[in-house]
Amino acid sequence: MVICGDDALAPRLATELRGIYGRSVVLVVPPAQYSDRAQAPMTERRAGRATALRDRVTVAMTWATGSQPRVPAVQQRALIATLESSAVDDAVLSEAGIERAAALALVYDDDETNIRAALIARRRNPRLRLVIRLYNRKLGQHLEELLDQTAILAAPHMDAAELEASTTVLSDADTAAPALAATAIAGSSKVVQADELLLRAAERTPPGRGEIADPGLCTLALLSATANDPAGTEGSDSSGDEAPLLLPDDRSVAAATGRGTVVLEAISYQGPATRTGLLAGRSAPLGSLFSRRLRWSLAGAAAAVLALAITSWIVTGDDPRHAAYMTVLDLFAINDPAIGERTGRQVLQLLAGVLGLLLLPVMVAAVLEALGTFRTASQLRHPPRGLSGHVILLGLGKIGTRVLARLRELDIPVVCVEEDPGARGIALARRLRVPTVIGDVTEENILEAAKIHRAHALLALTSSDTTNLEAALYARSLKADLRVALRLYDDDFATAVYRTLRTAHPDALTRSRSVSTLAAPAFAGAMMGRQILGAIPVERRVLLIAALTVAGHPQLDGRTVAEAFRPGAWRVLALDAATPDDRRPDLASPRPRDTEEHRSGLVWDLHPGYVLKPDDRVVLATTRHGLAELLGHTAPHGSGRSGS
Repeated sequence: MVICGDDALAPRLATELRGIYGRSVVLVVPPAQYSDRAQAPMTERRAGRATALRDRVTVAMTWATGSQPRVPAVQQRALIATLESSAVDDAVLSEAGIERAAALALVYDDDETNIRAALIARRRNPRLRLVIRLYNRKLGQHLEELLDQTAILAAPHMDAAELEASTTVLSDADTAAPALAATAIAGSSKVVQADELLLRAAERTPPGRGEIADPGLCTLALLSATANDPAGTEGSDSSGDEAPLLLPDDRSVAAATGRGTVVLEAISYQGPATRTGLLAGRSAPLGSLFSRRLRWSLAGAAAAVLALAITSWIVTGDDPRHAAYMTVLDLFAINDPAIGERTGRQVLQLLAGVLGLLLLPVMVAAVLEALGTFRTASQLRHPPRGLSGHVILLGLGKIGTRVLARLRELDIPVVCVEEDPGARGIALARRLRVPTVIGDVTEENILEAAKIHRAHALLALTSSDTTNLEAALYARSLKADLRVALRLYDDDFATAVYRTLRTAHPDALTRSRSVSTLAAPAFAGAMMGRQILGAIPVERRVLLIAALTVAGHPQLDGRTVAEAFRPGAWRVLALDAATPDDRRPDLASPRPRDTEEHRSGLVWDLHPGYVLKPDDRVVLATTRHGLAELLGHTAPHGSGRSGS
C-alpha cells in the first residue's frame, strides 16, 4: 500500500491500514511534514500557540481530576516506511514500489497534484487500485471514468469486480460533513446517506425505572460508562472496560443498565425542494420580497377592496362581476362621477377614491422593495432581526462549505462567519441566501452580530485549532448552555479540550471532531476495495456503514441474517433489493436531479431468518477490525480488541 499526502489524513490513513488491516505501507510526504503528532500545516506561531494551549488545558484537567496525564500508546509508525519528497513524479512512485503495490491513495490537499499523480500511476500500473482525494465532485466522476477506461485498455481481461474497485474518488469533506453537521442538530446526532435515505444514529439517555428504551431499527452501540460523568473520559480505544461497546447483542443491551445507547433510525429526506428554472439561485422567495409590515399593509388593502366590492354588489344590486369592475375603476379614479345616482353609490365611490389614494404609496413601496430585493439577491445577507434557534458556522473553507450545504439540505437555519470575503464557501452562501458575517471571529462583536445569544449551536470549523478554541470559549462565556462542536487536528489536544469544557459546562453539549479521524476509515476501506457509505462517531471511536456483495465472504454467504451477526464486529442492516444490473454503483452519492423520481431499493426490515445469497448486496454496520476480518486481513498481534 502506498499513500501520498501532505496533511494529517496521510499519516492517519497509514496508521489505519497498518494497525487495523495489517498491511505494509509506504508513506510519501513532503520533507519535514511527517511528525509524531501529524499536525495539519500551520505557521510556526500558530503551532506554538496550539502546543502551549494544549499543555495548559491538559495540566488544568489533570489538576481538576487529580489524575496523572495519560501516556499515548505505542503507535504502528515504526512499521511504516516513510519517503520524503516535495513532488510526486515517476521516480518517486517507482521508489515507493508502485509497480508491485496493491493500492495507491493520493490524499494531497491540492486536487491538481492528485490528478497528475493518478495519471502517472495508472500508466505505470494499470491494475493498481487508486483512491483519490478530490473536492470537485463533477471532476471526480469524469476522472474516475477516464482512469477506468484506461485500465480496461491496458488490461482487457480484468474482471468486473476488480474494475469496479480500480478507481475510487472520495472527498474527506463529504465524508466528514454529515457527522459534523449532525453534531449541531438536536435529535440527529450522526447522519449517513444511503440510496437517497438518511440514516440517523440517535443517542438515547438511559431509561428510567420501569421504562423501556426505543431500540429503533437496531442498537448500534452502548455509550461508555463515564458518559454521564462530567469528569469522565470520552470513550476511545484505550478506555478499557469503560469504553463504548460497539454493535452489542440483545443480552449485552439488557444487562447494561444505566448506560446510554446509540440506535439507528431510517428517515426520508424532508428538506425544501430545490427550485429549478432560469431564476433558480438568482431570485428570492416570495416571502422575502416584501417586509412584514408591507405584507400586512397589502393584505389590509386587498381586504378593504373586497369589502367595497361586496358592499357595492349589495347596495346597487348589480351583477357581482360588474360591481367588482366598477369598484376597481373607482379605486383608480378612472370611472365617471356618480352624479345623479343614489346616495349609497356616491358614498361608495368616495370611499373607493380615498382607498385608492392610501393604496398608492403602498404600491410604490412594494415596487421599490421588490426591486431592491432582486438587486441584492446576489449579495450576502445580514442576520435578520428576531433570528433564533440557528446554527453559527465558523469558517467557509472546504469542510465548512460541505457542512453548510448539508445543513441547508436539512432545512436548518444557519449564520456563517468568515474572515476572507473570497473564501470558497462565500459563493454558496450567497446562492443559498444564507446570512453571513464577514470578519475575524476572535474580534469583539463578531459573534454578537451572528446573534450568538439566541443561537442553538456553534460549529467551529476554521483551519486553526486556536481560533476554534478561542471562539468556543468566548461563545460559552456569552451563552453557557450553547451546543459546541470543534474541529481540532491534534487528538491529544481535542481530548483535553473536550474534558475541560465538559467539566466546566456539564449541562451543555460539547464535541471535538477530527476530519482525518472521520475520513480515514472510508479511505482505508476504499483501498481495500470496499465501499464505505459513511462513518458514525461514537464518542472517540468510529463505526462504519459499508456496502458489499455477499459473494466471497464465508462469514455471510449461506447464513441467515441472525447467524451473520457478529457482536462487536459487524451486523447486517439492509438488503439491496435491486437486481445486479440495476444497482447503483455508489449508494452514498445523491441521485442526479434530472433523473426520474427514485424510491430506495434498500430493505431495512429484514427477517432474521432470511438466508443471504452470493448475489446479494448488503449494507452493514461494522467496526474497523470487523471490516478487516471480513476482507480476510487481520491486524498484527497486539493491535487491539475487535470492538474498536
